[in-house]
Amino acid sequence: MESPVVNGTPKPNGNQLFYELEHENDGDSSNNPGQTDQRDRSESPVFDGANGAAGNSMRMAPSELPNEISAPYEVPQFPIEQIEKKLLIQRQLTVKAAKDLEERRSHYEPSLGPDEIEHPFNLEESDFVPHFQRVSISGEDTSGVPLEDLQRASQMLVQALDIREKYMNNSRQTFPSIAARFLRSVDKRPMNVEDEVQHDDRMAIADHPVHAPASRDPWASDIPPAKNYKIAPVNGVFNVFASEEDHQNGKPIPYAYPDLATFVRDMNLLCSMIADGPLKSFCYRRLSYLSSKFQLHVLLNELRELASQKAVPHRDFYNIRKVDTHIHAASCMNQKHLLRFIKKTLKNHADEVVTCSKSGEMMTLRQVFQSMNLTTYDLSVDMLDVHADRNTFHRFDKFNAKYNPIGESRLREVFLKTDNYLEGKYFARIINEVSSDLEESKYQNAELRLSIYGKSADEWDKLARWAINGNVYSDNVRWLIQIPRLYDIFKLNKLMTNFQEILNNIFLPLFEVTNDPSTHPELHKFLPYLIGFDSVDDESKPENPLFDKDVAPPEAWNDVENPPYGYYQYYTYANMTVLNHFRAEQGLNTFVLRPHCGEAGPIQHLVCGFMMAENISHGLLLRKVPVLQYLYYLAQIGIAMSPLSNNSLFLNYHRNPLPEYLARGLCISLSTDDPLQFHFTKEPLMEEYSIAAQVWKLSSCDMCELARNSVLMSGFPHKSKQYWLGPNYTKEGVAGNDITRTNVPDIRVSYRYETLLDELSNIFKVVEKPDVCTNSA
Repeated sequence: MESPVVNGTPKPNGNQLFYELEHENDGDSSNNPGQTDQRDRSESPVFDGANGAAGNSMRMAPSELPNEISAPYEVPQFPIEQIEKKLLIQRQLTVKAAKDLEERRSHYEPSLGPDEIEHPFNLEESDFVPHFQRVSISGEDTSGVPLEDLQRASQMLVQALDIREKYMNNSRQTFPSIAARFLRSVDKRPMNVEDEVQHDDRMAIADHPVHAPASRDPWASDIPPAKNYKIAPVNGVFNVFASEEDHQNGKPIPYAYPDLATFVRDMNLLCSMIADGPLKSFCYRRLSYLSSKFQLHVLLNELRELASQKAVPHRDFYNIRKVDTHIHAASCMNQKHLLRFIKKTLKNHADEVVTCSKSGEMMTLRQVFQSMNLTTYDLSVDMLDVHADRNTFHRFDKFNAKYNPIGESRLREVFLKTDNYLEGKYFARIINEVSSDLEESKYQNAELRLSIYGKSADEWDKLARWAINGNVYSDNVRWLIQIPRLYDIFKLNKLMTNFQEILNNIFLPLFEVTNDPSTHPELHKFLPYLIGFDSVDDESKPENPLFDKDVAPPEAWNDVENPPYGYYQYYTYANMTVLNHFRAEQGLNTFVLRPHCGEAGPIQHLVCGFMMAENISHGLLLRKVPVLQYLYYLAQIGIAMSPLSNNSLFLNYHRNPLPEYLARGLCISLSTDDPLQFHFTKEPLMEEYSIAAQVWKLSSCDMCELARNSVLMSGFPHKSKQYWLGPNYTKEGVAGNDITRTNVPDIRVSYRYETLLDELSNIFKVVEKPDVCTNSA
């Protein structure tokens, strides 16, 4: 008779067959010294042919369940006992997490022994870290590459981080304090006093509620006196002069910003790093390590994270704060909402004059629809035809045409523009309806993009008047200004002679209102709710992405050809930098640069984003550039990703790198981009989260982390974020997290923080101090 085979291996003894499964180390098995026999500790049945006829009887240990099994599988007949055991473990973890939460202290690291705790010194919140299973690499060389490669790669990465810090500090945008501290350890410069954030301590929700108090009168604003400075452009960048005499002598107030030659040099340096073979290999290995490390973290700590979330009363994914960090105002409603609004307006305001042609012919809303042979009954979602479909994939022209309801640009002009015959009255109403939906949801916010084209100098005044006259305000909404890259179209239609005219129309009114608010009173009231600037257009348009310092300045750029992406970004950044210095001096709010970047086109766009943008939108192409992806991780640059939008335009959903970015620890958030084109429900942001969670099997912890990231990278005021995330949110690591508001477990926050510390330490420990940071001058 042949020996029985288990898992393909013959057993020498034919009349005994053992299936063994050791207990998990849950505290039960290890505490019973009497159980020495391996077979007695098995959860599986033991077949013993010696104890029964023909070897078919079954010997049962006291704690075992009867099973009918086939190797190598183990299928219990009574799964309820197995489930109850798992639930018991989970309950134990939940009780433990609740106890930790109540004490407001987790287990601290064993660096402080029990004898030392009694010593009279204060422990900061950051000294306490949650207890969880950590993944660490031991040994002398933990980078996995030769020391020479590590030194060379680290030198370049530190140089790149130094460049970004310089550009962020110049423009008064944010740079993470953790990376800044590491850079100070190398260049020995003192920490900038202005950059040091005043941290507040954690407060209970009873003392500091989750919801910020509502604004009373958003448009109430004092008009400060005029400063009487002189403002004039110098090589495409507006400078501020204290007097006319200084202007004549060419002596502007010394607001620091990089000139074009410095920008070109820094950009070329970063481009050469991207192409460096050993650096690419190093960054790829580190990113792969980060992915694997996160998978291990989830395997080891998923139950603990879930237990921490269950221990928090009331808070869950539905009632944590979420910000839609990338959404366009002209498409912020879904298609059914727009259809209902058009029907309602046609019913109640049919005789209102809505257009006036160049010949002076007036048309009412009824006449506009009659000219298209349409009635309210004819209108349907299919008739509107605003949803993106398979025909828009890699066809940005067709996608842009979807902004025209029923394919009619006249209807877009009437309903979705701020500057039309009605002065944007209908558009203001539908935006207010969307804002009302956000307020009703309580926990959803949006950063809507409005367009300034740079065609005329009065665009800003018209936009501010539209907002104030239509009372377009909500505590749940802030604004970004998107600047379409359309110089070539304007030039072709003879609307302007050179690129400087676009810069004049975009930035001069902002400098004028800062210098003398009485020149643009409505704009002065509107600007406190403006976050910053976005740059939009089809990134896949052919262009020459690199240019040198001898490129034509804006006043001499009179060609029909559109300037490259980097040219637009540099002059937007440089003018914004001077404007921020000027406004900060007057105690006014400053702006940030958050362009569309890396959706398609050359990877040099992402280099511009790394240098000059506080956050970017999309960032899909980072998946092809490991050096930049690793730098975006180290600098924790916010990336607003819109996988449903990408699915219709540039990248199929299952190929989207979002889950990969999330695992590696990049600072990403989910956003909708264009609900009118891509979404179906009243809550497009929840729809975005829902689909991502289903497709990529995101856990509750993952989704809450994305939501917390969206608040952190948003442009909402610091005071609002203190209500939403906790007064302590500016602190690093666990000390900056309040699970009772964010529903993100301290374990996850601690893992992210410690992993980033490890990566930065890995790089900075081998950097030669005298030779680095040559670009900080």
